[in-house]
Amino acid sequence: MAKDVQQDALFDVHGPDEEVGYRVPIACQVAGITYRQLDYWARTKLVQPTIRNAAGSGSQRLYSFRDILVLKIVKGLLDTGISLQNIRKAVERLDNLGVDDIAGITLVSDGVSVYECRSPEEVIDLLNGGQGVFGIAVPGLMKELSGTITAFPAERLTEDSHAVDELAERRRRRMA
Repeated sequence: MAKDVQQDALFDVHGPDEEVGYRVPIACQVAGITYRQLDYWARTKLVQPTIRNAAGSGSQRLYSFRDILVLKIVKGLLDTGISLQNIRKAVERLDNLGVDDIAGITLVSDGVSVYECRSPEEVIDLLNGGQGVFGIAVPGLMKELSGTITAFPAERLTEDSHAVDELAERRRRRMA
């Protein structure tokens, strides 16, 4: 008879672990964006890493699950032709929401404005009013991201972790 094996949940009841982060190459690959896009969005404060921001040469940004979810949303909005100015407005509204809150919305756009819908009825009302052209179902994005991101290594932020990566640390020791 097989033993019962307790499988650790990917996320606990309160959502993904916000102390776990993903480095820039993983964030880019999972979100489907280029390093240049990610760097620009971080420098212009469109989407900044919440786990650890860059702190000079040799430091590594760490993006949370939520950050990468927002990156995927931004990419989806850009792909549909929404201006960066309007995407900024949408991201500002998302800034105050946790992962669970974001997971419950659908973003609908008419090509100019982005609307936040929290129920199928709101989506239908928006479409019936002729305002919606396309939508981003965030629960579907979150499900896709949850499945994809588990294949990549994550880093846990600890009290003794610092913002300098291994290569920069070796350089620092060599120069000393």
